[in-house]
This record gives sequence, structure tokens and C-alpha cells, in this order.
Amino acid sequence: MPNSKIVVQCLFYTGISLLFACGSGSGSKSITPIIPPTPVVPQPDNEQCENNQYTVSGAIDDGTYTASFAPANVIDKNTTPESRWSSLGVNKTLTVDLGAVKEIGALKIKWYKGAERQASFLIDTSTDSTNWNEALPTADSSGRHSGFELVNINSEDARYIRLTGLGNTNDQENSIVELEVHSCENADGKIVTAFPNELGIELVDWYLSVPTDEDNSGTSDSISETDLADGYTNSEYFYASPDNGIVMRSPSYGFKTSTNTSYVRVELREMLRRGDRSIRTQGVNKNNWVFGSASTTGKANAGGVDGELNVTLAVNEVTTTGENYQRGRLIIGQIHANDDEPVRLYYRKLPNNELGSIYFAHESRVEDASGDNIETYVEMIGSRSSSASNPSDGIALDEKFSYRIKVTNNLLSVTISREGKADIEADYDMSNSLFDAADQYHYFKVGVYHVNNSSGPDEFAQATFYEIRNSHMGYSHSE
Repeated sequence: MPNSKIVVQCLFYTGISLLFACGSGSGSKSITPIIPPTPVVPQPDNEQCENNQYTVSGAIDDGTYTASFAPANVIDKNTTPESRWSSLGVNKTLTVDLGAVKEIGALKIKWYKGAERQASFLIDTSTDSTNWNEALPTADSSGRHSGFELVNINSEDARYIRLTGLGNTNDQENSIVELEVHSCENADGKIVTAFPNELGIELVDWYLSVPTDEDNSGTSDSISETDLADGYTNSEYFYASPDNGIVMRSPSYGFKTSTNTSYVRVELREMLRRGDRSIRTQGVNKNNWVFGSASTTGKANAGGVDGELNVTLAVNEVTTTGENYQRGRLIIGQIHANDDEPVRLYYRKLPNNELGSIYFAHESRVEDASGDNIETYVEMIGSRSSSASNPSDGIALDEKFSYRIKVTNNLLSVTISREGKADIEADYDMSNSLFDAADQYHYFKVGVYHVNNSSGPDEFAQATFYEIRNSHMGYSHSE
């Protein structure tokens, strides 16, 4: 049956026409491997792996640590760069004590500046801190991960684990933010490897924001499009899933992209320049796109005209606590302009509901009587209400679905697709929103923009992305 589009109703919100329609939808010298080049599969639920992380009772080094960066920092559960062990020189040792002899299978190490440089090291183990056995000969970290990195060692009984630092590819500093000891050989399924070849996402078209601050800027770190294409991962926030997707996981609290935003995010930002840093990030230039209704000059200067974003994902986790209006919600896709957002696409599942809703917001550049931008919400599946009942046709956690955001001239179209169900589409006329003005530029954003800053501290939002495709008229890399 061919796709059909039926206008159900035309509503007017703040003077802007809104149409709903439904259609049927059809680095380097590694000697021993640290991480294998395929996705790590989670360990089975057996007795050995159920609680596989050991408690470390103490940490010491050879007395040469840099002031303020003492050994105890590697076991304090603080994964910010300020809490780290650092020692300058070759053959500097860090020893952790488990308090009793245990069977050791693997370490997880969060290296300081782990995505910028490779650390060289070796590992020995002992039952008495006198007689030592080689557990891992000289090896290198990957130099691509800013999160925890898996280090498999020779499995054996030990109480003490000694890491000998041999410097890094930049200098002779040895520095670790956090170290964990595990009984299981592969520790857990979150440890990241290179993304699979089947990944339906061309990462050189994007840069990534993660809620860390390794450059001490006071804001979240940005991972460039070239670093993403080179295989960057972060085992806490941006990593491969066992079913060939990219997991984006955002805590409720952490470093933000700027002082003007209220929420944490793990989010990709479209970069049409594809690593060409001679092109500025902002502006009507070859890094961004404009509406088809923009001026002839604007369309000539931009990287593309109009745009279409196709994404397939599953939302895995949402928050259940916090302010009523924030619980269970996250933004999974956007069009961002200079300062405003022509569209923000939300998924929301309330704590007492089994299924989630989908809706979007359009932020016009036109201001209301109080000087605020006029904003309109459009419900597509279920309701955005904080007291909504379970949506009968909603989307469950871990359920795959797709969305398409498309702009043609001033027409915004948002489509939700699910296997075996009719597409849900909403069209929005942006003619009066002023996004085709001469200075306005646009870019897509995809990920987990976690719009809950009031939840419990251990809660987070997470989604797995299986396909992200962006295209524009005049953009040569469009598929």
C-alpha cells in the first residue's frame, strides 16, 4: 500500500499554522593486546561474574607522586581528572591492595588524557608484596578512550597488583584517574572496542559533547569529527553496544556545554566541514546549512540547503525521580539555529507508565508580549503531560523505532516509524518563524540531551543509536 498523507486538522497556535498527518509506513607499539577489535559481549550471569568488582583497600606508590595527585585518588570513586595519581619518570610504580588474596581476571583503568596519548606500562601481581609474578608484559593503552579501558591480565590469585608506568607518547608522566580490579576476564559489557564496520553512522560528519572536563575549560569536552572517525569511544558515555549500535549515556549531573544551558548531554553536533578546521564552526558557511527559502547568497555560501535527518534508535533508560515536569524526558534529536531551536524531538516515559510518548517543540524567533520566544509543542504519540496515562500506542524502553526530521523551504516534517505500524507525521509551517533570515544557519543534533537536572544523583538517560543519516541539497556527502 503506498504511503498516504491525510490532513486531519489544522490548528492555530500563536498565529502559526500546524498540520497533522498520518501515513502508512511501510598510535604505536602495543606488544600485548589491551582490548580486542570486536565488540565485547556482556558476561553471562553466573556466580563468578555477578559481583565481579573487588573493593580495593589501599593504594601506594614508590613515594614519587606529584603533589596533590596521590595514589589514593585512583580508588576514591571520583572519575574527574582532578582526582588522579601522577608520577613523572620511567619505572614509577603504583600498587593496590585488595586486603586478601583473590582471583584476579582484569583491570579497568581510566587513564588521564586517555583519548590524547598512549600510556606504556606493565603489571605484576603478588600474594605477599615480596614475590612478584608477571601478569602483563609491556603494553600500551589505546590512546582513544577517555573513559575506562579494559586490561585483561593473566588470571591468578593475588592480593597486590603493581602497575609500573613507563611514560606516554607525549612525555614521561604516568597518570591514572581511577583503577578497578575485577574477577571476570572481560569485566563487563560496557567496556568499549572499535565500532563495528556495519555501523550505519558516518562519524566524520559529527562532533560529540561528553560531560567530562579533561581540558579544564569548565565546560564539557568536545570530541572532534576527526577523532570520532578515528575511533574515539568513552566507556561511560559513548560506546559500542553488543548489537552494533552506539550507546549514548547521559547522567543527570555533570559538565555542560556552556554556562547558559541547564542540562547535561551526550550529543552529536552535525559538522559538514568533516574535519576541515579552516572552516569556522558557526556562521553561514560550509559547516552549516540554510533553509531553501533563504537568500541566494546564503544558499551559495552554506554547506547545504534544506535538510533531512533519519535516525533509528532505542531508548534504554529514563529517570523516574525529580520535578514532575522533568521526570522521564529526554531530547533525542534537534535542529539548532544560531540561538534558537526550530525543532526539539522528545521521548518521555513516566514512572508509572509502561510506554513512552513522542512530541516535539518548535521555538520561533518571534517574541511574545513578554519578550520570550514563542514556543509551540506538538504531540505525536501520547501526551507530554506530567500526569499522562499510559499511551495506548506508545513506545517501550528498548523498543527500536525511527524518526525523520525534514525541512523543505519553511516546511518542517517530523515522522515516527515503527515496524508493522503506520507512520505518524506532523507538518509545521515555519514561514513566520524567521529562520530564513540572512544570518540564520542550522545544524542537526542527535543523542541524549538529558533534560532532567533534579533526579536522584545515580539516575541517567540512555539510548542506543543504530543509524544516523544526514543529507542536504548541494552537500556532496549526502547519501
